[in-house]
Formats: sequence, C-alpha cells, structure tokens
Amino acid sequence: MITGLNHTHSLLRYLILIALIVAIVNAFMKYRGKKEFVKMDNTLSLVAFIIAHVQLLIGLILYFVGNKGFNLFQSEDVMSNSFQRFFAVEHISMMIIAIVLITLGRIKSKKLADDVAKHK
Repeated sequence: MITGLNHTHSLLRYLILIALIVAIVNAFMKYRGKKEFVKMDNTLSLVAFIIAHVQLLIGLILYFVGNKGFNLFQSEDVMSNSFQRFFAVEHISMMIIAIVLITLGRIKSKKLADDVAKHK
C-alpha cells in the first residue's frame, strides 16, 4: 500500500505542476488581454486546486504512515542530518504553505466581481 501511495504521490507532482502552469499562463494571458472570466477559466483553477489537495492528502498519509516523515523523529540526529530533516520538517512545511496559498488565491478570485481582477 505504501509503495502504491508513493508512486501516486510521485505521479501527481507532475500533474499538479502542469495544472498550475496551465492555470497561471491562462490567467496571465487573459489578464493582459483584459478578457472575460469564463467557465473554462474557473475549471482550470478548480482542476489545479483539486489535484493539489489530493496530493496533500496522500502526502499526509505518507508522512504519518510511511518511513520518511514523522517516524524520522525517532532518530536523535534528525535535525543534523539534512536528508532526514528535509522529509521530517522542510518538505511538509513548504508544501502545506503552498497549498494554503493556492487555496487562498482560489477563494479570493471567486469572491471578486470584476472579470479582469479575477484573472489577476
């Protein structure tokens, strides 16, 4: 089960990267062209949002169940070993911050009334 989750987590990193790049480029192009915010724009951001949150859920499962994550704190030198510190502290912290920023950006754009401002 852990192996399957690891593979899924690894595959989703490429999908989230592609989805975020497509959503950002689309928003940038339509912002510069002062285009209308249509259903497709909302769908692109929603797909990136969903993939990011699925990635987060799988990552949290791996963090607490897998061998790279919370279990690393059983070692006394977790903070002095850069490899262990990356998976035990740095990776999860930065990814949660990224998900929070994605979520806040989506919420803020949904609340705006102006189409051009939604792209921004």
